[in-house]
Amino acid sequence: MYHYDTTDHAIVQARVAQFRDQTRRYLATELSDDEFRPLRLQNGLYIQRHGPMLRIAVPYGLLSAKQLRTLADITRRYDQGSGHFTTRHNLQLNWVKLPEVPDILADLAGAELHAIQTSGNCIRNVTTDHLAGVAADEIADPRPWAELLRQWSTFHPEFAYLPRKFKVAVSGSREDRAAIQVHDLGLQLVKDANGELGFTVYAGGGLGRTPLLGKKLVDFLPWQHLLTYSEALVRVFNRYGRRDNAYKARIKILVKAIGSEEFARQVEEEWAHLKDGPSTLTAAEVDRVTAQFAAPAYENLASEDLCHLAYQREDKAYARWVERNVHAHRVSGYAAVTLSLKKPATAPGDASAAQMDEAAELAERFSFGEIRVSHEQNLILADVPQRDLYTVWRRARAAGLASPTVGLLADLIACPGGDFCGLANAKSLPIAAAIQDRFADLDYLHDIGELELNISGCMNSCGHHHLGAIGILGVDKHGEEWYQITLGGAQGNAAAIGEVIGRSFAAADVPDVIEQLIETYLDYRHVDETFNDTVRRIGLEPFRASVYSDITPRRRTANG
Repeated sequence: MYHYDTTDHAIVQARVAQFRDQTRRYLATELSDDEFRPLRLQNGLYIQRHGPMLRIAVPYGLLSAKQLRTLADITRRYDQGSGHFTTRHNLQLNWVKLPEVPDILADLAGAELHAIQTSGNCIRNVTTDHLAGVAADEIADPRPWAELLRQWSTFHPEFAYLPRKFKVAVSGSREDRAAIQVHDLGLQLVKDANGELGFTVYAGGGLGRTPLLGKKLVDFLPWQHLLTYSEALVRVFNRYGRRDNAYKARIKILVKAIGSEEFARQVEEEWAHLKDGPSTLTAAEVDRVTAQFAAPAYENLASEDLCHLAYQREDKAYARWVERNVHAHRVSGYAAVTLSLKKPATAPGDASAAQMDEAAELAERFSFGEIRVSHEQNLILADVPQRDLYTVWRRARAAGLASPTVGLLADLIACPGGDFCGLANAKSLPIAAAIQDRFADLDYLHDIGELELNISGCMNSCGHHHLGAIGILGVDKHGEEWYQITLGGAQGNAAAIGEVIGRSFAAADVPDVIEQLIETYLDYRHVDETFNDTVRRIGLEPFRASVYSDITPRRRTANG
């Protein structure tokens, strides 16, 4: 993984000292709330429903065991002993005290971590595939390119005050696991007919109030031009993005307003001034960064470990965990493991300090000292020898990190919602808990099969509800919390925005509504048909009819 050089250390330490003085001046009333707001946002500090919330960056979702232990220690000393992993890999602390935030940032800096640009109208934390470097379908490792983008965008003098926040995702595999089509800038690594590496470029994607899929601007951008083209693209947004209306300030609105072809033309026109300039990447620079992501010293192992296979035969609980939480690895004899943060009665994405410590210990002992954060709000051990899987499972289960539900309904995504967020219209976490309680039977979950259920407490869509096969959005109706349901959303290569099925529901009704939607799916599905396959085949009407008593259900035919 990437390690700071002297320049990185100097930049982060200078920011800590700067913010310490800014905080001192604010507490001494030398800075007003309005003067302090942009300064704290540049350091990931929000004022939420109950007080300050600090968002810590986890660049492209990669942590060392030491860094995860630092996060655990910080949650113990400065928070209430737990943190929340978000859909952008970051860790949020919801109970920090403002005078202590500079000390937290100093502790983070000591572990090569920071909170820079995790908020504000700037280029945010770059995200990527949680299986980067180990996926069998990988074209090229996206992490070096994500790191190059991180270095380019951090403190970029032109882009500190963009019209609105700007999010970048990079995918290096044939199957998109980074949701690049719903980002302001989405980059897909590809190879041309000659085997040369480059990027397919998408722009103008995003969720929120106006959910849109990104438009393809370039089929093949040679890797040398990654930074110059990205700079041209952000310049066009910076120049023409709306600043008069926060709801229409994202790049997706600009691309939609002028059309993707015109937007691409303007980027090309701007790029003419930057192409082959100082920011053009060289092989030496790419090699410098790529070297820090070299593959670990893998052993020469058999493709199947006999003890692992025996445990699967003899232990049903272990076999079920392997089926859902263990993933194929490009190196023979190894596997990637999801440590689930979806334990019943716990907020999705929440991890206690003890769980972080245990995950760090597992990473150190069994996965070359590294751990990943997925945008599905789980932790990943990317390089576990098959012979160690049974031990990892037993330890993870003891720590509450082994729910065998990855990809199933109980592996739901949820933002903190109205319990914490000052922007939320409704609470997300009680709805998530009620659904997890209703669907606690593992056999039933496996009968349902793979299904993504995502919950957001407001239109900002931090819970990616638009991308859920079932999406739940909290809305405010005359001061009361209600919930709108969408169906058919999807991430990946076949990304789709879910469609609203009708009027919203009271909180108490949501578990019944979800159960009825699931039962309708089970009634109508064909063999091996996913929830979204069924939705696409039969349409929304049968689902609507199942949850609204005033709609007549469509008659089933012999073909379903």
